Amino acid sequence: MAPSAARSAARSAARPAVLRRLGVADAEPYRAFRLAALRETPSAFTSSHAEEAGKPLSATLHRLAGAERGPGTLIGAFDATGALVGTAGLKVSQRGQERHKGTLYGMAVAPSAAGRGIGRALVREVLRMARQDGRLRQVLLTVSEGNEPALRLYTACGFEVWGREPRAVVVDGRAVAKLHMVRLLDGDRAEAAGR
Repeated sequence: MAPSAARSAARSAARPAVLRRLGVADAEPYRAFRLAALRETPSAFTSSHAEEAGKPLSATLHRLAGAERGPGTLIGAFDATGALVGTAGLKVSQRGQERHKGTLYGMAVAPSAAGRGIGRALVREVLRMARQDGRLRQVLLTVSEGNEPALRLYTACGFEVWGREPRAVVVDGRAVAKLHMVRLLDGDRAEAAGR
């Protein structure tokens, strides 16, 4: 690579990702990104690459339409070239007695974009959207045991482990436990009210 091309690539990599809500117009890049994440890190998700690859594009459109309608959201992180390099979603329970709970799901960052703070930005954006909802009091998630980078990220964003599910998923015959984490939003509201 020529020196000027290397400098240009380094500047592009240093630019922060642009975060925005995903919608049905993003179906094809979102599906491709999701399938790549499922293939590269199968134990991080409860869905498998084979299951998701077998679904038609209409299933992706349905998921994105639901995220557009809300409550909840699906956030995408885009690099300087406009490529989707990260995702994180917030699913909100529709049951009256559980309407105070949201779940962070589908968190993934492309390996090419790792180490740039994109994961932290996505988690913070999901938490911001959860606070903005007004009715949510906590956000839940699960993380595969042994996924130390993800565990460190979630802990740094205020999530705490509250339980461990042994054999939560079985990937290629290997049982993987999931840690259940929660981020209470009550303190966030009190802090925001005091400003």
